[in-house]
Order: sequence, then structure tokens, then C-alpha cells
Amino acid sequence: VQLQASGGGLVQAGGSLRLSCAASDRSFSRYATGWFRQAPGKEREFVAAINWSGGSTYYADSVKGRFTISRDNAKNTVNLQMNSLKPEDTAVYYCAANIGYINDFYSRLSYKYWGQGTLVTVSS
Repeated sequence: VQLQASGGGLVQAGGSLRLSCAASDRSFSRYATGWFRQAPGKEREFVAAINWSGGSTYYADSVKGRFTISRDNAKNTVNLQMNSLKPEDTAVYYCAANIGYINDFYSRLSYKYWGQGTLVTVSS
């Protein structure tokens, strides 16, 4: 499956952005999907994930209460609504997916397919 992330941009602190991850596979409803981010000079870190049905979601502590992950399987997309953005949210955001059972939604190693990334810049 090919993943295409979009929706990044420049926003002031306190603002909002909505990222989208579009999949090429019409069976995308079978994939668990996650968002990760990588700031300059830092390792890629987990942000949020959602299981195949959308019934279970997972968030990093740093984004809980501010970010919401959702999916629209009819459109083969997973979205990340980001509110109350902070300068420390500045990073390249990547969507990732894997089909079937995932043991650890928080680990990069659980995801086989990755999108190209979209840059989010939050100014103070």
C-alpha cells in the first residue's frame, strides 16, 4: 500500500491543523494506522494510532487532549486533527500502516508501510 500524507503547514501557537493520510489500497480498512513525527535532531516518535475499525485509539502523553485521530474507511483515509498546537509540535509528520494484528501500536517497528511525511511548523 502507498500512503500519502498531507495537510502540513505553518500555524501560530494555539492554532489548529488537520493532517490526512490517503491510502492506495481499497482494503485500507484492514490496516491499523499510526502517526509519528520527527523534529530536527531528534528521533522519530509516536504521536497517535488507530486500529483497523477505528474502535481503539492510542495517543502519546504529549498530545492527549489536543490531537484526535480518526479514520474514514469509505475514503481510505486516516486523519489527525491537531488543536492547541505548541512550538514543540514542530516536526515532519509521517503516517504509517500495517495490515493485520499489531502487538504494540506505539512502536515504529510495528508498521511496515510509511508515507513521505508532511511538515508542520508552529510559530510562537
